[in-house]
Amino acid sequence: MDEGRSIAPPEPRCVAFVLIGDMVALDLIGPLEAFTVARAHPSMGGRDPYLTRILSESGGPVATRSGLPIATEPVGALDGQVIDTLIVVGCGGGRLPAGSDAFLEWLRTRASSMRRLCSACTGAFALAEAGLADGKTITTHWRWLDELAQIRPAAKVKRGPIYIKDGNLWTSAGVTAGIDLALALIEEDLGRPVAMDVARTLVVYLNRPGNQEQFSTAFEAQTRADGSIADLITWISSNLHEELSVDALACKASMSPRTLARRFVQETGRTPAKFVEQLRLEAAKRALEDGKLPLKGIARLVGLGDEQSLRRAMLRSSAITPSEYRARFRLL
Repeated sequence: MDEGRSIAPPEPRCVAFVLIGDMVALDLIGPLEAFTVARAHPSMGGRDPYLTRILSESGGPVATRSGLPIATEPVGALDGQVIDTLIVVGCGGGRLPAGSDAFLEWLRTRASSMRRLCSACTGAFALAEAGLADGKTITTHWRWLDELAQIRPAAKVKRGPIYIKDGNLWTSAGVTAGIDLALALIEEDLGRPVAMDVARTLVVYLNRPGNQEQFSTAFEAQTRADGSIADLITWISSNLHEELSVDALACKASMSPRTLARRFVQETGRTPAKFVEQLRLEAAKRALEDGKLPLKGIARLVGLGDEQSLRRAMLRSSAITPSEYRARFRLL
């Protein structure tokens, strides 16, 4: 769709959410509210771009972890009707509960007729168990990535992104990432200006890039590291402008460079150099989103030296220049 275009389709597109029990309420409510705001956008000219439906296998109230019951229709209520976009909202425990064979068969039967097939959080398990993610790159909440990869080796489970689009299959991480997914779908349908207005109304960013990490590199490393390595990670995060070579870090940690390198990889899964570069890139992206500093100032702030080094690092890691990143992801 052309940039700036914001035209409702001739007929509302059916966006159906299908729920699995013991779900996190925000996995539904966040994306649902995004579509609801888009439906009332002034540029629609009085035409409704979406028809939203909330389904479950058997219908009736579906329990959420917060205790809020969600009223649903049975999936059979849409038999014979076109579903444009299906968003499967997963259960809290990852894998589907026993006795889900009929639901998985319904997914397989209906999937080929849908324009888009999506999941929020652990809804990716349903798509994987139905065989609909085979050969596709998918993601889910970070707590369940390893289990998802184990149950369906034919799917390419990617660690980190908040959402992924692979063909007509869209998968997202947990909780607030469902809003990012919905904004991306709205932007694809109705154009960036509408999606930006929806984001403003919801007081969220438009839009975090799909390849943005579910949580920071420092946070991930701190959950895995202990003692002196964890302390070093905390220091690195606050001193990105400093000299952070292996020798300098080893001196800070009172270790030999060889011992530091070995322990760092063991405890974080990354070399010190890769870890530092990733933290610097994350800090640079936050500064670019903020939009206040010039590129050379950002490069110095995060320890990348100059504008050209910043450009090379971003192209290498994300295939986007700093200027392009700022133009697309600057905060509203």
